[in-house]
Amino acid sequence: MGTASQRQVVLPGEGPGSHDRRMSKPMNIELPNGTLFPILYEDHAVLGIDKPAGWMCAPPSWQKTGRNLQAAIESSVNHRDYWVRSRNIRFLRFVHRLDADTSGVLLLAKSAGSLEALSGLFQSREVEKVYLVAVEGEVEADEWTCEAPIGPTKGRKGVMCVDPSGGDAVTQFKTLQREKGRSLVEARPLTGRTHQIRVHLKEAGHPVLHDPIYGKTEAKKQSLALRATKVVYRDPFRKKQVCVKAKVAKFISQHGFEVRAAR
Repeated sequence: MGTASQRQVVLPGEGPGSHDRRMSKPMNIELPNGTLFPILYEDHAVLGIDKPAGWMCAPPSWQKTGRNLQAAIESSVNHRDYWVRSRNIRFLRFVHRLDADTSGVLLLAKSAGSLEALSGLFQSREVEKVYLVAVEGEVEADEWTCEAPIGPTKGRKGVMCVDPSGGDAVTQFKTLQREKGRSLVEARPLTGRTHQIRVHLKEAGHPVLHDPIYGKTEAKKQSLALRATKVVYRDPFRKKQVCVKAKVAKFISQHGFEVRAAR
């Protein structure tokens, strides 16, 4: 049934008794310019992709960037590119958001009904989200929870801060490794405030490495050291648990930590 990167599918309406034309089913969203978004998971309702850093989750009408993920995907769907035709996709919309500079697991709904149902799970906090973060400094605590409320910073559009009058925000943290003035941390946000993990780590005195907004020092020309590694939820249609994972070894090693077999 194809290779690890391609699977064979029969197009809808085709099969025994008809012209049995098969298409390979690529395991990447491939844009016309050659950009690839690896597909981590797929079922009847959703595609789970590995979003690269630098791509923004914004409405397709927002054209102030050449890396608008939704606009690029919709254009590819409308043009019926190969990866689209192999799946007979007519609709694809991001369910939740990742910061533009954050890489990792992003869910895309295949229909308006799936979008509504899956969005509801995020809104009701029924989705488990796990991130890996490389931070400045060696974190003393092995585990801690930050419950500092978050709100916008006055006079700085798009910048958030800890604000007693802000919205409730809860993040659980676990220190995985400490190495030469930096730490590898697992973050589990229980709420979904803008820049929540980044603001809470700044509050803890350990901002994300290469963070141009909340970092202690000027960020170098390197990607933000924040990666969405796992999303877990109960499929609202099949009533089965779904777990979508992204690869982590490259992220861990590039920030100077040990890649352990348990991960």
